[in-house]
Amino acid sequence: MTRGRATAIGFGAVLLWSLLALFTVGSAPVPPLLLNAITFAIGGALGVVWTIASGSAGQLRSVRPAVYLFGTAALFGYHFLYFSALRLAPPAEASLIAYLWPLFIVLFSGLLPGERLTAGHVIGALLSFAGAALIVMRSGGGFDPAHTKGLILAFFAALTWATYSVVSRCFGAVPTASVTVFCLGTALLSAAAHLALETTVWPQSTLGWASCIALGLGPVGLAFYIWDIGVKRGDIQLLGVSAYAAPLISTLVLLAAGLAPATPQIAIAAALITGGAWVAARAGARR
Repeated sequence: MTRGRATAIGFGAVLLWSLLALFTVGSAPVPPLLLNAITFAIGGALGVVWTIASGSAGQLRSVRPAVYLFGTAALFGYHFLYFSALRLAPPAEASLIAYLWPLFIVLFSGLLPGERLTAGHVIGALLSFAGAALIVMRSGGGFDPAHTKGLILAFFAALTWATYSVVSRCFGAVPTASVTVFCLGTALLSAAAHLALETTVWPQSTLGWASCIALGLGPVGLAFYIWDIGVKRGDIQLLGVSAYAAPLISTLVLLAAGLAPATPQIAIAAALITGGAWVAARAGARR
């Protein structure tokens, strides 16, 4: 596989993640832990088929247990926080805050050995946080306390995914087949937590079931496998920059579906978050 082809495959994950908010809204009123269990079971089954078909099953024995535990905890934590956020706050606002993770990846990577933060990183952070602040402020009405919990969960979701992405470098090269175990482990953990903590509410319509299946096949399934291929075999810097397109595309999708109001605040916030992350990425690229 060529470097260019792997990069193009990895960018497909960014496009799929841009649909995460839309399908999550469509899956309501399924509670977050049950939604985790359903979608990751589908994503894991997809991985089992791919692993067997590609003859990669034998590679799973070489992966350390710590990697499986870390990957499963990260996928479980991020999606539980993200799904919960979209249940408790307006989808456009919560989704944009959750998509601060590309910026956090840039900032956190600057703290790794041999790296340092630059003025461009700081400027980018300020721009993106200005966008996040604009999201939680409403014209004339100010901050809406009813959405506080959901927005906080979205923020921690961004931190979780950024931490996972940066710390993963410490594990070295891990075969893509390991993502299958991450997904299946997350599904089992989510199912157990759901039975202990939530009331079971299945999708109420064909749209609800279709949204759950679409989540499992795309943003919570295929996306993880092709992202793994992209970052290991493609141009990881280009893929990192392309991830900043996700919040903007996600917001446009929600607007097109009529699930978010087309307000000036949303447009400006999307521009600030995306632009701030781009400035930070450019600072890292110059170094």
